[in-house]
Formats: sequence, structure tokens, C-alpha cells
Amino acid sequence: MEKRLVQLADLVGGQLYGAPDTVVRDANPPQVSEPDHITLIVDLENHKHAIRAAAVVTPEYVETCSTPQLVVAEPHTAFAEIVSTFRPPRRESLPGVGMDSSVSVANSAKVHPTATVCEDVRIGERTLIMPGVVLMPGCVVGDDCVLHPNVTLYENTMIRDRVRIHAGSVLGAHGFGYKQVDGRHVLSSQLGYVEIESDVDIGAGVTIDRGTYGATKIGEGTKIDNQVMIAHNCRIGRYNLICSQVGIAGSCTTGDYVILAGQVGLKDHIHLGDHTIVGAKAGVMDDCEGGQVYLGAPAMVQRDQMQIFALQRKLPDMRRELKTLRKQVAELSRSLDRQDTDEDRRAA
Repeated sequence: MEKRLVQLADLVGGQLYGAPDTVVRDANPPQVSEPDHITLIVDLENHKHAIRAAAVVTPEYVETCSTPQLVVAEPHTAFAEIVSTFRPPRRESLPGVGMDSSVSVANSAKVHPTATVCEDVRIGERTLIMPGVVLMPGCVVGDDCVLHPNVTLYENTMIRDRVRIHAGSVLGAHGFGYKQVDGRHVLSSQLGYVEIESDVDIGAGVTIDRGTYGATKIGEGTKIDNQVMIAHNCRIGRYNLICSQVGIAGSCTTGDYVILAGQVGLKDHIHLGDHTIVGAKAGVMDDCEGGQVYLGAPAMVQRDQMQIFALQRKLPDMRRELKTLRKQVAELSRSLDRQDTDEDRRAA
């Protein structure tokens, strides 16, 4: 599908600045936009990265930006409507039992009869779909994959080749994104999906939320342990190791060969560079440069955090020394007071 920019402006009732006949073929967030996409940038004037998209949706016109701009009062609402034009959301409906007639299954794939496979699903060669698996409409599962019992893939989830997903994991559920309208929490747009690249292993009880407009993506060769939570819009790099009970908040990104030890927590919208290692139970609040080890909460470079840990271990001794010094100061003060009193008496 393709649309001219002027058609999208008419669709959302926005003011168009620049090439009305520009052809747009998709809508995606800035970090994954292509030259024929339209994207959303709420703060265009302070946007730090180059704009690769053909056009931007923005709340106000910026003269210094050469990219065609579609200016609207409510950019998120308008962009959601544009995304829905290119990727219409699938209507929620009760699936039938077993496999829908529209499903494409490779001859060498095996699907257990208790699995639920909805319309427009594609399953590749030699893939195994175990008991109780649910594949919602539009899912794609590549070659040589194994989906263990009770795995659930929400609509449009994309699984590449040689991916293994263990029991009870859920990919593509709605992200935890709400906005307040008239004092109520209203779910924000949930028009994205999950994309898992090749050779990824996902443990049991893992949840990976769909993106708001585009993909939540797990990079090639990454291994994810049991009970990990990865929120909406995250983009995990290649060959990461993510250990048990890690929680990654929305819109985080990681480089390649990143290691997150058990129970690490990441604040939203932060980036971890290549070869970053984060120690167990660390709380990451800021971007981390690559090639270093981070410890503690808030997480710091290992060298600095170890100095803090060393001082903390000395605190009991330092407290005892402080109490002794206070006693000594008090005794010295009383002694000086007695000397002053004796001198006053002699003077009188």
C-alpha cells in the first residue's frame, strides 16, 4: 500500500508543509523509519538524530527542518490513525478450535492438535508447535523453530528461523502505556508488534510487549532466561544474555553482546552500549557506555561502585570510632570548663 502525503494530511486534518505528492509506503517510529516512511517526532526542534523518513508528523512547524512536515494538534492521535491505514489492526474475535483454513503450514512442520492457529498464520519448515500453543492472526513462524506448551503469540508477531520459546511465554501483549483523559487512565495506541530475529532462545514465563506503533525487537542470537519482562518499543541487540527476572522498561535499547545478570532493572528510554555488563540486582537509571561493568542501584561503573561498597563495609567501625571521639570531645570540653572556673575563682 502507498499513499501520497497530501492524502495523509486530508486523513488527519493536518497542515502540510512541503512536497504534497511525496509517496509514503509505511509509518514507523524514527529509529526504524525508512526513506519512504512517515514518522512521528513530537519535539522536532530538539530532535537529536538525523531524520531518515520521507515526512514527519509533529505538533508545530519548524523552519529549520527540511523534511516535509504534517502539523497536527494531537500528533499521537493522528499518527495512530496513519499507522492504522498502513497496518489495519485486527479485530478481536474468538478463534475457532484447531487450525484455521487460511493457515500456511510447511509440509515438514508439526502442529499439535490442541494448538490454536488463527487466520493468516504462516509456519515454516521443520517447526514444532507443542500442545496448547496459541498463534493469533497474522503471526509468522520461521523454519526450525520450537514453541513449547502454552506459548502465546499475539497478532502479527514475527518469529525468524531457529527460535526456541519455552512454556508459558507471551509475546505481543499490550504494552503498559496509558494516558489520562477526564481523570481516567485510557490505554494508548497499541498498533505495533513483536519481531524475534533468528537463533534467539526465550525461556519459560517470559513476556515481551508489542510496540506502540512499530516493533519491539529482539536481535539475532540473543538468549533470554526465564521470567524476564521486556516492555513496549524496546530494541534488544544481537547476542545479548538476559538472565532471570530482568525487567526492562519501555523504549530501552541495547547494543550487541550485552549481559544483564539476574533481577537487573532498567529505567525507560535508556541505552546500553555494546559489551555492557550489568551485575545482579542493579538498577540502571542512565545510559551506559559500552565495554564496562556496572553494579548497584543506581548502577555505577564497577570501579566507583566497589569504592562505595568498601566504604559501606567500614561504616560499623566508623560509627564506633565516631562514638568514641564524641565521648573524648565531651570529656575534653568538661575539662576546659573546669579550668576556666578555677581561673575565675583565683582571679576573684
